[in-house]
Amino acid sequence: MVDVQGTVADGFEPVRDAFAANFARHGERGAAMVLYREGEKVVDLWGGTKTPDTKTPDTNAPDTRAPDDDGEGGPGPSGGGPEPWTQDTAQVVRSVTKGVAAAVPLLLHQRGQLDLDGRVSTYWPEFKEAGKERVLVRHLLAHRTGVPVLDTPLTPAEAVDGISGPRAVAAQRPVWEPGTAHGYHAQTYSWLVGELVRRVTGRTIGRWIAEEIARPLGLDLWLGLPEAQRGRVGRIAAVEALAAPAAHGPRLRPKRSVAEAYRDPESLTRRAFAAITPVPDENDPGYLAAELPASSGVATAEALARFYAALIGPLPSARTARSGGRLFAPATLTMARTEESAGPDRVLVVGTRYGLGYMLHGPACPLLGPGSFGHPGRGGSLAFADPEARIGFAYVTNGMRRGVTADPRAQALVRAVRTSLAALEA
Repeated sequence: MVDVQGTVADGFEPVRDAFAANFARHGERGAAMVLYREGEKVVDLWGGTKTPDTKTPDTNAPDTRAPDDDGEGGPGPSGGGPEPWTQDTAQVVRSVTKGVAAAVPLLLHQRGQLDLDGRVSTYWPEFKEAGKERVLVRHLLAHRTGVPVLDTPLTPAEAVDGISGPRAVAAQRPVWEPGTAHGYHAQTYSWLVGELVRRVTGRTIGRWIAEEIARPLGLDLWLGLPEAQRGRVGRIAAVEALAAPAAHGPRLRPKRSVAEAYRDPESLTRRAFAAITPVPDENDPGYLAAELPASSGVATAEALARFYAALIGPLPSARTARSGGRLFAPATLTMARTEESAGPDRVLVVGTRYGLGYMLHGPACPLLGPGSFGHPGRGGSLAFADPEARIGFAYVTNGMRRGVTADPRAQALVRAVRTSLAALEA
């Protein structure tokens, strides 16, 4: 039995129960979960180990198996000896980073510095090459650019050098006419959004987040982990799902089309996730120090939940003069979660929904309710906001499972939050 630490406010006991049950039912190793409601923290839980045991096999080889559910595949590397997860443990959160990064162009638009309906080439002239002259800024955020793959993948060193990635996506010819369809830009999102922000602001996106979001809100959240914070970071490794009793629901299996897409080296699915080849070591200090807005963010669950809470409403203790701690003005919040893309995803091969930079609630990415917006991360982590319920939710884990959009551990917590809120409002 894992000793779960932390607190829950009255009425949120089902969330503690679900968090503890994840260790027994789903093979959880180390995790944390935080929930804000109406700007106040009502759940703060952590447990398990910060590092895997030394018997955990190395999983840094490419994973061509289909995911357990409708999402990404491929666990990260492992190693090290077991250490307890503590309240200040941070974790690389993979694609959850996309949701944090998406706030930057939206805030730039809110401040009048970026036109979401303007052409990307207005800010980044080189990007108009190879048939991309009509790509709009909103296309980048809604995964409609048509550049989820690179004809020549980048090495891990090239991926983080700040030059090769932007140059590669600027030269890449789209695989569909931009704006006419959507498909998850799993890796290329890093260089598309990161370079756009640099061209508009003169700052890297990691620096912008640190100066304009993390520092004012007091967040332990980094896109570009400082060396001084390395000791806080949990080490990711693969975990296998435990056999669950039938009472806990059937085990999700991928559709045949999804499985085939992950096996086919020529599919957009495989090519999109192979835009960095070989698979980078996500525990490596150099990777954690990189500014890859698609994948390399490091954060505590507290920071992510607080971030999403600040998108939708003021935080009483925020150290900022802007809107009392609220990040998005009402019009920006509406844009963030208004559907821009929906239907068959040319990369994930399932039906997905996107707003401007955020995944929206739906069968492939179940969140709290129809108005929820946020982003999951490959392997299990999840963070989102729900303005109607007035909550900011975050779950982070170092136990990587195949899948991105509906991890059973995250979903168990979301259901428990839904149950708790329903009881409180009855």
